[in-house]
Amino acid sequence: MSQPGLRERKKQATRDALRLAALRLAALRGWDQVRVEDIAAEAGVSVRTFSNYFATKEEALLATGHQRAEQIIEALAARPVGEPLWAALTDAVVDGFAGDESDMRQVVRLQSAPLLTDEHLKTYAVIESGVAAAVASRIGADADRDLYPRLVAGAVLSAIRVTMEHWRQNGATQPLPAVLRDALGQVAAGLPVPAELRK
Repeated sequence: MSQPGLRERKKQATRDALRLAALRLAALRGWDQVRVEDIAAEAGVSVRTFSNYFATKEEALLATGHQRAEQIIEALAARPVGEPLWAALTDAVVDGFAGDESDMRQVVRLQSAPLLTDEHLKTYAVIESGVAAAVASRIGADADRDLYPRLVAGAVLSAIRVTMEHWRQNGATQPLPAVLRDALGQVAAGLPVPAELRK
């Protein structure tokens, strides 16, 4: 694949600066106290430039979720053809979350914000559909007709959401990718009761 040119890299850098600025400000002030003007100023660009990338402040904030999903989908497509599905999914998810735990802490803090509930649901549906399509493509299924790809996508996204919340509540003392790998391993195994919890 060809590498993006300078113009494309600059555009991506500006987009990243805006979405990360939205995350930082929302975590610091509360989402209802953040304006488009604030996000643009935090990123060091004009409001007009902001509008070239995002239609609303909600779109800027939720762009992180969309980008993460794209990374996971691309990573899954790049996994070896003969690799078992859950092993491929686990590595794709873990790789997608490597290296940016500070951003993830901010995302988790905002997940329960009431003003974003509807937008989060819309974003979740889009991401779930994309992951289901990627799973279907890998196993030769039809994401619209077959239930299994959607079940897998739903299970993976639920595992990610619950794991991130658990990780934050427990002080984020362990690396998030390691916690995600353990969680997805439990899901892949059918969620047996851990030995230490058996009576």
